[in-house]
Amino acid sequence: MENRAVVIGGSIAGLLAARVLSRWYSEVLVIDRDELSDPAAHRKGTPQSRHAHGFLARGLQVFDELVPGYRAELIARGAVSGDLLNDVLWYNDGRLMRRAPSPLGGLNASRPLIESVLRELVTAVPTIKVLDGVAVTGLTTDGHRLTGVRTEDGEYAADVVVDATGRSNRGPAWLADLGYAAAPEDAVKAGIVYSTRQYRRDPEAQDFTGIISGHYPANPVGCGAAANEDNRWLVTLVGFTDDPPPAEPGAFEDYAARLDGPELHRLVRKAEPLTDPVLFRIGPSVRRRYEKCDRLPEGFIATGDSLCCFNPAYGQGMTVAALTAQWLGKCLENGTDGLTNRYFRGAGKLLGPAWELSTSADLRFPEVEGPRTPLQRILNAYIGHLHRAAAADPVLGLQFLRVANLLAGPESLLAPKMLWRVARQFRRSA
Repeated sequence: MENRAVVIGGSIAGLLAARVLSRWYSEVLVIDRDELSDPAAHRKGTPQSRHAHGFLARGLQVFDELVPGYRAELIARGAVSGDLLNDVLWYNDGRLMRRAPSPLGGLNASRPLIESVLRELVTAVPTIKVLDGVAVTGLTTDGHRLTGVRTEDGEYAADVVVDATGRSNRGPAWLADLGYAAAPEDAVKAGIVYSTRQYRRDPEAQDFTGIISGHYPANPVGCGAAANEDNRWLVTLVGFTDDPPPAEPGAFEDYAARLDGPELHRLVRKAEPLTDPVLFRIGPSVRRRYEKCDRLPEGFIATGDSLCCFNPAYGQGMTVAALTAQWLGKCLENGTDGLTNRYFRGAGKLLGPAWELSTSADLRFPEVEGPRTPLQRILNAYIGHLHRAAAADPVLGLQFLRVANLLAGPESLLAPKMLWRVARQFRRSA
């Protein structure tokens, strides 16, 4: 096509969308208000970048499909790969999941490395251009079709505009300026607070590359610790607003003693700290239901956190961004007629399982506001039994991780063979 697509936001979701659009548009312009010249810098547009990151298995697959060679390049630059069941310590409801070799591959790296490698590979496509240090101020239309974007230094024509502005999410305000009603929203405010500190890593000192300890009502303290490039441990502690993890050295390590299992507390007491702790307060999880809008301007697309921002404790954001970019490509295979409605209808179905997984986990806490369906109550009660059984049965652990990694639906945990394994362990423990 001899035309242009504009992507507003040059983070992960925006870059993936740009790579997909480059197959159909003669020019793709990525506009970001941050300066993007320093690949290793933490920047204002990604306030979560100092905290632990890791790829879900499904996300890693799709990244490599959309941007060939991405995984290999990350590993070449120091990202740490491993078996998600065998090389990671998983504490769920206080139970350590039994480790065993599995086909689930994971990858840990810092957010600056994840993003800079992606930007380098995506912008190597000759038709993709980046305009950084420029803020978009609005959208332009001709009737009910978008014609481009306004910026601080002029207008840029476009046949399709992708809102990838993240949690700041300026798209709804721009649509309101054009007279469009706000999209319905589902929201859950979990009140999560992160604190992260880096430590020096001796690769020979531990037989694991990560520790995940999920917070739950009986112990609302969790963690995500990941081996990173340059022989570093990136340790993120998780707590609630009324009992946040501290940002003071010493107190940070003391807080880790409250986790299930001794491994992380032992690690942070012995390892050499490389940074002071950094605090990050997380906003609510919000799902924007554009598929329910009566009307939208043709040519408008939203992706990443602009479409659905999750509680990052469950690590779904990058994977869902990749899946929606992949879906955008499938929509474009059938042309651009009705693209906006087709994209949002399909994206709404795609987001459903990930949203239900994360919000159901949040709603286990009585202080978290939100509707609780009878099915969610039953499933959460069953998951508790499954976690106890997975401490002895790695088949259950593997299937739980397949669901958590968006490789299988939650209903697979209720398959007869899974129910039988949970019941068998329950009888043994009784």
